Amino acid sequence: MIGYIEALNAVGEALRGSVPSLEQLADVLGLARSHQISRNGEIGVYRYSVHGAGCLFTSQTGIEIDVDFAADGTEIFDLWRLRCYGRSLPEPHDPTDQDLRTAIELLKPLLVEVRPGWFSVADAKASSWNWPAASSA
Repeated sequence: MIGYIEALNAVGEALRGSVPSLEQLADVLGLARSHQISRNGEIGVYRYSVHGAGCLFTSQTGIEIDVDFAADGTEIFDLWRLRCYGRSLPEPHDPTDQDLRTAIELLKPLLVEVRPGWFSVADAKASSWNWPAASSA
């Protein structure tokens, strides 16, 4: 769980380094929808594929970080996205729904359920680019 959030933050940092005009990760959707970038491509060291309300980012090592965005640009994710991330790791991990729900419970109040089955980092606007290291969570 923490690994997914750290990976999501790494994507944000890499994209902001490559496209300084990005204020939030969700801005990738606007760039694709306005045809300023293609729906699939590379930004920095990540491949990306814009889909519906989100984007799939893939690292050079094949790790998949899939995220959706709320209307205000908040990064949101569900158990399926967490599981896909785990399965894409160099040493794949396939947690059960119960394992993921337990991890989410342990991380409250850092994580909030924004709608049934969808989660975000609490106060994502303030913290989405500055998630604490795993040792401090």
